[in-house]
Amino acid sequence: MRILAISLDLDDTLWPIQPVIHAAEQHLDAWLKHHHAAVAAAWPIPALRALRERIAVERPDIAHDFTAQRKLMLEQAFAACGIGRDPVEPAFEVFYAARNRVDCYPDVGPALSALAARLPLASISNGNADLQRIGLRAHFRHTICARQIGMAKPAPAIFHAACARLGIAPEHMLHVGDDPALDIEGARAAGLRTAWLNRSAAAWSDAAPGIMPPDLHIRDLAELVRWIEHHT
Repeated sequence: MRILAISLDLDDTLWPIQPVIHAAEQHLDAWLKHHHAAVAAAWPIPALRALRERIAVERPDIAHDFTAQRKLMLEQAFAACGIGRDPVEPAFEVFYAARNRVDCYPDVGPALSALAARLPLASISNGNADLQRIGLRAHFRHTICARQIGMAKPAPAIFHAACARLGIAPEHMLHVGDDPALDIEGARAAGLRTAWLNRSAAAWSDAAPGIMPPDLHIRDLAELVRWIEHHT
């Protein structure tokens, strides 16, 4: 296969996401306890989490937009305590700042530098990470997120948007991600080549029963760099 560009997923591909979200929830909870004690008492972390999950179900129009979901969660939590929308933005900023304090996997920095030196890179994410805040934006020609496009992976449109911005036909784009359904099956359906980043050394048949295997199966991004060096 002739690869002219690479797209990469972000959460759980470049960094583990669950510790990040857990820390962000704790930072928000601490801010609420300091600035709005009644809201913090009425809406501890599990209750806010359940509220956001309910919003995701009840509002399919923003199912692709985690930022909108979290702001609506905060708006409803404050409203339930008789408080208007003024604290929503500062509260969200507390959460969002912490959400962008990530610990990348050790291979990420060197691999992105090596890959970007050879091919144009784009990020494709359903999440709302800010690569500028994280410090990785310089490696990427374009950043594509579900909030921008109006739909999330595995929809073909989000993959095609990345191809269009890079000016690359889908069959010459290699998409790299950790999720068999969202990344591999989704990218393949959009006509892209696929690389499954399997940091846990799982068997494909166990991780993705019934889904056609990827074009490449890699354990880390260093392995991808070696493959690119030999095939481009």
